[in-house]
Amino acid sequence: MLGYFNRDELETMGFKSLGEDVLISRKASIPNPANISIGNNVRIDDFVLMTGNIWLRSYIHISAFCSLGGRAGIVMKDFSGLSAGVKVFSASDDYSGAFMTNPTVPENLTNVTAAVVIFEKHSIVGANSVILPGVEVGEGAAVGALSLVTKDVPAFEIHAGVPARKISERKRNLNKLEEQLMGVVR
Repeated sequence: MLGYFNRDELETMGFKSLGEDVLISRKASIPNPANISIGNNVRIDDFVLMTGNIWLRSYIHISAFCSLGGRAGIVMKDFSGLSAGVKVFSASDDYSGAFMTNPTVPENLTNVTAAVVIFEKHSIVGANSVILPGVEVGEGAAVGALSLVTKDVPAFEIHAGVPARKISERKRNLNKLEEQLMGVVR
């Protein structure tokens, strides 16, 4: 597909693991692919930045202009997705002024919070949202656009706002739709 790396190019990039039917834009930036595992049916669009330890399962879409900082790890389970401009941080500096910040400063002078971020099956995050370290977006959960997620989002809830809070429940028929898809794919 035009604009995406072909299979041979992807295999020479050195990913930890690489599934089938993977599309990665030639305009994406992945400085150390050896720390990244990719499942089947994954699409990564233009201007995505992926650093650190990242596990992408299957049927994942990461839209344009997303940034995934996986210092402590980011896991995206099957059928999860990030809309355009989402920023995911698995590590963050202490902004209180009690410590120095940025990666050029020795670690003993900083106080970095680092924790794995998990996107459970069928979760989705709306455009230009920010996900902070340690957050788990539960199965079937949705985050509205322009949200700041500082706490877990329970399964099948819709959260939005700054900071994000529950605004609604999400329908629970995603697993039935998945079964239909998998029946067609097999």
